[in-house]
Amino acid sequence: MIEIKKISKSFGKVNALQNVNILVNKGKIFSITGPNGSGKSTLIKSLLGQVIPDKGTITIDNDSIKNKWEYRNDISYMPQIIDFPANLRVNELIEMIKTVRLDYKYQNTTEVELIKIFELEPFLDKKLSDLSGGTKQKVNIVLTFMFNVPTIVLDEPTSGLDPVSMIKLKELIKERNKAGVTFIITSHIMSFIENISKEIIFLIDGSVAFDGKIHDLKKLTNKETLERSIAELMVKKNV
Repeated sequence: MIEIKKISKSFGKVNALQNVNILVNKGKIFSITGPNGSGKSTLIKSLLGQVIPDKGTITIDNDSIKNKWEYRNDISYMPQIIDFPANLRVNELIEMIKTVRLDYKYQNTTEVELIKIFELEPFLDKKLSDLSGGTKQKVNIVLTFMFNVPTIVLDEPTSGLDPVSMIKLKELIKERNKAGVTFIITSHIMSFIENISKEIIFLIDGSVAFDGKIHDLKKLTNKETLERSIAELMVKKNV
């Protein structure tokens, strides 16, 4: 269980997060959405220890993450943009990540399967600078999913993916979730969120505008789709 309790974070005069409370139960797929500048990235970075909140606490299984790093061994993180040296080849990058993590949870068979699923065999000896945005995102997926960890954090995972790859990603998420993996996912693609998740948090200006089940949000806004429900919330908040 991940509990984010009353966290706030400011950058100068900008209040990125304001008294945010979130509870993520084990084995759930938890989606976070909101307009640009709503605090999604700050929230994720706070969980990963990349940003230190000004106030509040973050605990995993009732254990505070403050001043600790070991908990991150149990998290795989997929950033929105893959940012590695452009002269690295794909196979070199994969080996580098395996070496950096030195993680017993790494599974070679999973790596091979993922490369095959996303048809990356022809690109393994190519430099990252020679890859398209969509192919880089597929590499990003392999780097994230090749470790057998209890929690996976995905930041805008569909960015640059073609429709077929997006379907494969959704199937992969659902498969891992059935095996007990907890997911925290940020996305602007409402159809993607609605297809894989039952629970959602909607942030506006660093504050929680909605936290609950998607079907409850639809009832609240009297809309048939998540996209229209979110649009209704944004109108009410004058975003």
